[in-house]
Amino acid sequence: MVVGAIKTLIIGSSGMLGFDLCKVFPDAVKLTHRELDITNKEQVLESIQRIKPDLVINAAAYTDVDGCEDNQELAFQVNGYGPGHIAEACSSIGATLVHFSTDYVFDGSRHEYIESDTPNPINVYGQSKLLGEQEITENTGDYRIIRISWLFGTHGKNFVETMLKLSPQMDKVKVVNDQFGKPTYTIDLANKIMDVLELEAGIYHLTNEGVCSWYEFASAIIDNVVPCTSEEFPRKAKRPKYSVLTNTKTEPMRHWKAALKAYMKEKNT
Repeated sequence: MVVGAIKTLIIGSSGMLGFDLCKVFPDAVKLTHRELDITNKEQVLESIQRIKPDLVINAAAYTDVDGCEDNQELAFQVNGYGPGHIAEACSSIGATLVHFSTDYVFDGSRHEYIESDTPNPINVYGQSKLLGEQEITENTGDYRIIRISWLFGTHGKNFVETMLKLSPQMDKVKVVNDQFGKPTYTIDLANKIMDVLELEAGIYHLTNEGVCSWYEFASAIIDNVVPCTSEEFPRKAKRPKYSVLTNTKTEPMRHWKAALKAYMKEKNT
C-alpha cells in the first residue's frame, strides 16, 4: 500500500497523535472534533460515505484517565461506541480502519502483555477503550487496532511537558516509581502505520523499546525528581502496576531514550 495511492481520512487530526499522522499522510482529508462528532452515528456514516476514503485513521479519543471516572457516559460514547460507528461506516464502503487503543486495557498483574493476552481493565478509561476494540471487531473485518502507551509528542499536553513545566516551579518533583510501561513518541508511531497496513487485520502493540517507571522516565527529562509510591500520590483512577506492551508482530521501534532525545531536539528547533 502506497501513501499517495490511497485516499486517507484522519479523524481527530488536531490532537497530539493526529498532528503527527498529518505529517505522515499530508494529502489526507483531515477532520477535527469540531468537524466530526464520532458519537453521532448518523454524522459519522454520512461523512465517511461522502468522502469515500480507502483508509480511515481514527485518532479521536477521550484520554483524560481521571476525567473518565467522572464522565463515564462520555468516555464510553467517545472511546467505545464512537469507534463502532466508524467501523460500521468503513465496512459499508470497503475502507480499512486503523484505530488506537491503550495499554490500560490490561490490569497490570503481569510484567508484560502480548497482543493475544486477555484484557482486564481496572479503570473506566481502559474499560471504554476495550469496548471500542469490541465494537470495531463486531462491525468490520478490515481493521488494525493498535495498542499504544505513554505517548509524548511535540503538539499537545504530555508527561514530558508536564515535567519541564513543574521542574522550575518546585524544589522536588515527586513521581511514582511503581508503575512501569513504555514511553512512545508520536512521530515514531505515525511513521509505523504503513508497516502495519501491510500486515493482516488484527490487534498490534506498537511502542518505543525499553521499559521504565514514570520516575525513571522523569529522571531522563529533569534533574530534581524524587521517587514516591502510588499510595503517596493517589489518583482518582486506579492505574495498572505493569502496562508493558510487547510487540510480537512488527519490527521494533527505537529505544524511548533515543526518541526522547529526538523529541527534545525537535521541540527546541
